[in-house]
Amino acid sequence: MSKVPTFDQLMNPLIAALRDLGGSGSIDEIYERVIQNLKFTEDILSVLHDPEASNQTEVYYRLAWARTYLKKYGVLTNSTRGIWALAKPDLTTVDPKDVIRVSRETDKKGKQAKNNQKTPEDTPEADMPEEAQSWRAKLYHILTKQIDPASFERLIQRLLRESGFVQVEVTGRTGDGGIDGKGIARIHGFMSFHVVFQCKRYSGVVSASHIRDFRGAMVGRADKGLFITTGTFS
Repeated sequence: MSKVPTFDQLMNPLIAALRDLGGSGSIDEIYERVIQNLKFTEDILSVLHDPEASNQTEVYYRLAWARTYLKKYGVLTNSTRGIWALAKPDLTTVDPKDVIRVSRETDKKGKQAKNNQKTPEDTPEADMPEEAQSWRAKLYHILTKQIDPASFERLIQRLLRESGFVQVEVTGRTGDGGIDGKGIARIHGFMSFHVVFQCKRYSGVVSASHIRDFRGAMVGRADKGLFITTGTFS
């Protein structure tokens, strides 16, 4: 596949992914399974929907639209915990054109019933898929655009310490505002191992070559490596 599929082209792959996952799955599980099944290239996965606003890939964004339409069509349900499931366990495929037609007719009837009253649900933002409105976009903007490098460095150190790391030390700083460092990870007070970490304050996609370079750089320096990014992984 040479280009990002449209949201309607992703409807049946999404259903197939849920079937593979046993009928239900988190947003990220569905995303990973679709990528795996369709064998997307790094070129496709590196396309961001709106680089200035978030690190969300175009595939992720279009899958959100596919879920929204399939939910309106009545074949998907989702819980407050972000778990999506097939409403009809034996469902294998849908006709995307029919899904779009029925969903839009439902929207039209709903808007007519409100007698054109302006409510929060009538705003363009409310018409977006649920995940596109999330707090993640706001956090992404803060991390990549608002806080200064020193504050970002302190945040990463705090994050690691809250996760059980001790002796957290920054050993280097990169031109993109990222940091390199090391620490000791403790597991339930019984185990500990040395870890080197790299954090990229990055709006792009971290490719496999970035990870290979990191793995090469950590040889002989620590037991484990941790790669953190504000971007996405391909």
